[in-house]
Amino acid sequence: MRRFFKRALYTLLFFVLVFNCIVAFHAYKFTHFSENNRHRNKRPEEMNIGEKLNMIFFGVRLSKSITSAKPNIPYDTVQLLTANGLHLEGWWMPVPKPKGTVLLFHGYGGNKGSHLPEAYWFRQLGYNTFLVDFRAHGNSDGTTCTIGYKEAEDVKLAWDYARSRCDKPIALWGMSMGAAAIMKAVPEYHLTPQKIILESPFATLLDAVKSRMRAVHLPATPFSQLLTFWGGLELGFWGFDHNPQDYARRIKVPVLYCWGQQDIRVTPDETQRVFRQLATPQKQLHIFKDAGHQSFCQKDGSVWKQLVKEFMAQ
Repeated sequence: MRRFFKRALYTLLFFVLVFNCIVAFHAYKFTHFSENNRHRNKRPEEMNIGEKLNMIFFGVRLSKSITSAKPNIPYDTVQLLTANGLHLEGWWMPVPKPKGTVLLFHGYGGNKGSHLPEAYWFRQLGYNTFLVDFRAHGNSDGTTCTIGYKEAEDVKLAWDYARSRCDKPIALWGMSMGAAAIMKAVPEYHLTPQKIILESPFATLLDAVKSRMRAVHLPATPFSQLLTFWGGLELGFWGFDHNPQDYARRIKVPVLYCWGQQDIRVTPDETQRVFRQLATPQKQLHIFKDAGHQSFCQKDGSVWKQLVKEFMAQ
């Protein structure tokens, strides 16, 4: 009997070890991109059963995004240097007699070219615009993404560059991971934007991982907790502390907060949690009823443009 329990214990420990190794490998692949540009990334909800099973057991290969679209107006290509020696590429697009500057930050797996329509609208409103590829995205160096944690430094670098080019007020716009990076950067680096526009940020890193599990129809517990633990460990920070809902408590400037009611990645509860925590009394939440986790400018342009125009004029 004792030998049976001993073998059972060893078997259990073996499977626990193997399971954690698989999870750690998944976490690594989710945050470390391949530079093979021929591979097309698929969202989990786009995969068939075979592809989902392959992803579950062997992880998902994600290629670094490519910046293919380019501005159709004069612009300067800018190089920024991170503390660990990565070069980030940005597009500076000035206007005559600017009211200020808007910095735009894309989401996970995106690139600066994805949000040229937003930049064009801010230019029409009279603002310089500066679009930046986060580390490991687009034309910037690196293959390691930290889901907004270290990307906060990229926001600070863009801020410093914009300040060197124009002494007028700066506003920040961010989508998903870009919004999370903004929310971390503002209090951490004591940035003083005139206004912030946040579109679909996750409430916590754990919530973001849970949405990934929902997309592939896996139980959120314990997979999400283990992925958050191993992912943070591999990236050099405690994943359970990377929480935009906590950063929100230190944001005291006017905020326009946008979310899509059809969003399957960020839940209504997450949206309300982050919005409630924003320390500023000058905040407004707009829900795009027919939009998902996507660019609202490109999904419902007329409504988004009017909303942004009124917010920037306040």
